[in-house]
Amino acid sequence: MILLPDDLRAALVANATDSRAAQVREATFDPVPVVKLFNPLGAATWLATELDEDGDTLFGLADLGFGCPELGSFSLSEITAVELPFGLKIERDIGFATHFPLSVWAAWSRRAGSIIWAETLLNRAALGGAAPRNPPVDG
Repeated sequence: MILLPDDLRAALVANATDSRAAQVREATFDPVPVVKLFNPLGAATWLATELDEDGDTLFGLADLGFGCPELGSFSLSEITAVELPFGLKIERDIGFATHFPLSVWAAWSRRAGSIIWAETLLNRAALGGAAPRNPPVDG
């Protein structure tokens, strides 16, 4: 499977360009994740919003399954090179679509302890017609 087909690669590069432009204007840039990559045998999950000019450095939310998802950069070539048991590789979730910006994903993922659980919670909220901005706070 091609992890980044041309259309997704173009969207990620466009977001990177918009991000740089926003930094120059000192404006806020909070894009929606373009692609979700995951380990089919584990909890590691990545949501990418941008692809740098080098064609390898992605920016987004990374969750290696230790309960502490983090925003940052990660290498497409390193993710692609991961060899899993049974000849499996890191995969792209071809059904992934979201309208929530990365900041919402990061907040909910940190609260839930994983991107996977945050996805469940955000999908439930979306089905209920809610538009969550911040995760619920314990009373």
